[in-house]
Parts: sequence; structure tokens; C-alpha cells
Amino acid sequence: MALHVDYYASLNSPWTHLGAARIEAMTAKHGATLRIIPVDFGAIFPQSGGLPLPKRAPQRQAYRMMELVRWRDHLGIPIHLKPAFFPSNELQAACCTIAVRETIGGAQAIKLAHRVLKALWEEEQNTADPATLERLISETGLDPKTIIPLGAEPRWAEMRNADTQAALDKGVFGAPSFVINEEIFWGQDRLDFVERRLARG
Repeated sequence: MALHVDYYASLNSPWTHLGAARIEAMTAKHGATLRIIPVDFGAIFPQSGGLPLPKRAPQRQAYRMMELVRWRDHLGIPIHLKPAFFPSNELQAACCTIAVRETIGGAQAIKLAHRVLKALWEEEQNTADPATLERLISETGLDPKTIIPLGAEPRWAEMRNADTQAALDKGVFGAPSFVINEEIFWGQDRLDFVERRLARG
């Protein structure tokens, strides 16, 4: 039987970006459904023992940079290690993604979220800038004149808050996280295990 994956993403996370194409490909390969949930990890960290990047110990920050170099080179994904607009305020993009997910469809929502991540990490675009977001929405084949006002409706921010609490309740603490039934796979470096789980059905 095909499985379902809840995909807890941050639209600021290089790790989410580095795993984006692979989670799409492997769920398609195994006939699994994939639902993107762009939650607020800024709210999750204080309740899960995590720290925002600037507050982490220097050793951890240095190791993160080493890992970004390793994974960039291993995957051949040309990210900037310190992009010009990181961290970005992801609220508007996240709300638009949720609005698309709920009113148009999951595949289009994933396409939008992944376009935002690529713009931030590969193209050094300011994804918090409304004009930039409008253009990115258009590039995914959606109408920004529809999606921008739709995403501004308060119900989507409220849904994001509810999704964030649901993530905490499930035990999610980092991005990206992939949840299959009750099993959590944290990080793009755990996608091999996600694929094995999907293959088992």
C-alpha cells in the first residue's frame, strides 16, 4: 500500500532546499503522497531544545558550514553558503504556500515552496520582498494577483500556527522532517531511510 509523507519544511532552511528534489522524486517513484507543511521553527526551537543559528556555539556554527560545503559538493547543488538575504522573513511565502496547498493542490504548493528556497539559496533573491515573491509565484505558473491576496487572509497564518503546534505534538523539532505514520525522519541526510521506508510500503 502506498504511504503518505507529511513534509515539515522551513522556507529559510538550506537543508530543506538540499533535500527538495530528492523527496519529490522518491515519493513519486514509490507512489506515495506528499504534503508540505511550512511551519514556524522559530516557535518550535524554544520548546524542543533547539537554538536559532546566531545563538549556537561557535563550534556548531563552524561545523554547520563544513556540512553545507560537503553536501553542496556531494549533491552538486550550487548554494551560496551565506546568501545575501538569509535569514529571510518567510511568513508571507509560507502563508501563500499553505493557501495554495489548501485551495489549489499539494503539488503546486510544493512547487512554490521549492521555488522560494531555490531563489534564496541559489540565486540570492530576497524572498521576503513582495515584488520578488510575486515573480516567483508567476514562475510556478500561478497568478500572483490571485495568490498574494489569498495568502494574506488571516486563516492561513492561523493554520500555520496550528500546524506548528501539531508538529510539536508529533515530536518534530528540525527542518526538514518527514513523518510517515508516527515515524520521524529528521534531515535531508536521512532521506535514504525515508526511501527504504517507502519501499517497504
